[in-house]
Amino acid sequence: MELSVRQSDLLRELQLFQGIVERKNTIPILGNVLLETNGDGSLQMLATDLEVGLRSRCAAQIGEPGSVTIPAKKLFEIVRALPETEIRIQQGAKGAVEVAAAQFDSRMQTLPREDFPTVPEPGSGWSAVLPRSALGEMVAKTQFAITGEDTRYFLNGALLVLVEGRMTLVATDGHRLALAAAPRGADETEAPGGEKRAILPKKTLGELARLLSDGEGDVTCEFTENHLFFEIDGRHLISRMIDAQFPAYERVIPQGNDKRIDFERDRLLRAVRRVALLSSERSRAIRFQIDTNSVEVRSSSPEVGEAKEVLEVEYAGGALQICFNAQYVTDFLGAADTDSVGLEFRDEMSQAVMQPVGADGCEYTYVIMPMRV
Repeated sequence: MELSVRQSDLLRELQLFQGIVERKNTIPILGNVLLETNGDGSLQMLATDLEVGLRSRCAAQIGEPGSVTIPAKKLFEIVRALPETEIRIQQGAKGAVEVAAAQFDSRMQTLPREDFPTVPEPGSGWSAVLPRSALGEMVAKTQFAITGEDTRYFLNGALLVLVEGRMTLVATDGHRLALAAAPRGADETEAPGGEKRAILPKKTLGELARLLSDGEGDVTCEFTENHLFFEIDGRHLISRMIDAQFPAYERVIPQGNDKRIDFERDRLLRAVRRVALLSSERSRAIRFQIDTNSVEVRSSSPEVGEAKEVLEVEYAGGALQICFNAQYVTDFLGAADTDSVGLEFRDEMSQAVMQPVGADGCEYTYVIMPMRV
C-alpha cells in the first residue's frame, strides 16, 4: 500500500477513532486502526472494540492499493505533531509501515490484516431518518445518567425508542432517570403504529455525541437483529445492542406530585455547587429545607463541617425537607439549557421531577429519588 494524504484531513478522522480503541486491551489488534484503499481515491479507516465500531474515509492520492493495520493512538499522535502538509504512508518490508512528511520519517510495526475482526455491514435492516440537532440534544441530556459498573446490563446503556413521528432516549442508574423526547419525520419504510427499541451501550452514546458535535445534515439509523448503525456525515458508527429488558420507565415517572417550585437555573446551580463542597464525600447529600417563599440548601459532614445558602422562591405549600445527591442535581442543571427549572414533589420520600421551564428544544424529564440520611 502506498498513498499520500493531507495532514488536516487525516487528523480530523483519526481523532474520531481515539474513543473507540482501548489503550489497555487483551486483544492487541483492537488497538489498531485498519487502513484500506480500493482505487476510489479515498483512504478508508475502521476501528472497533467488538462492541462499538467506526468507519470513516478521507480523500487521498493512491499510489498502490492495499490494506494495513497501524496502532491507532500512535498514528494519531504522529499526525497531530506534524505540520499542515502531505503525509506519505507506505507499506514496507517485514510488516513495517513508513509514515513520512517533509523532513520527518518514521516506521511503525503493524499487525496482520487477517487478524482484524470482521465488522457487521449496514444495508439489511429497518432504517429511519433522525433530525440531527434533536438527537444530539437528547444524547447530551441523558448519557450522564447511565451507570457503567452495574451488573444489571440494562442499566449500562440508554434505551432508544422510535415510534411513528417521535423518538425517545431514556437512561437510568436506578437512583435517577433522564428522559428526552422529540418529534421526527415519518419514514416511508415504517409501518404506522410500529415501534423499534434498542439499548445502546454508554460508549456508543459518547461516540454518537462526538460525531454529532460538528457537521450538518440528518442522521440515518438502521436496526438489524443485534446491531444499530448510524450514518453521520458519511461516517458509520456501528453499535452492538445490549441484549436485556429495559425497565418500564413510564411507571417510574410520578403522576401525583402536587407541589412545585421554579428556580433560576444558574442561581440554583451555583448554590448547590457551593454548599456541596462541605457535603459528605461518600453520600454527596444536600438538603432542601423548603418553607414559605424560601428554600435553604444545606449540607453537613462530621469530618469537614456544614454549609447553607438561602434562595428566595415563590412557594405557598407546607414546609418540608427533602434530600438529594448533589451530583445528580448538578448533572441536570448543567444539561438543562433554560433560564428557569421546575422541581415537582409530593413529600420527603417520593420521587421528585425536575424539568426545564420554557424549553423550545426536546422534551426533558428528570426523575430523582430522594435520599435517606
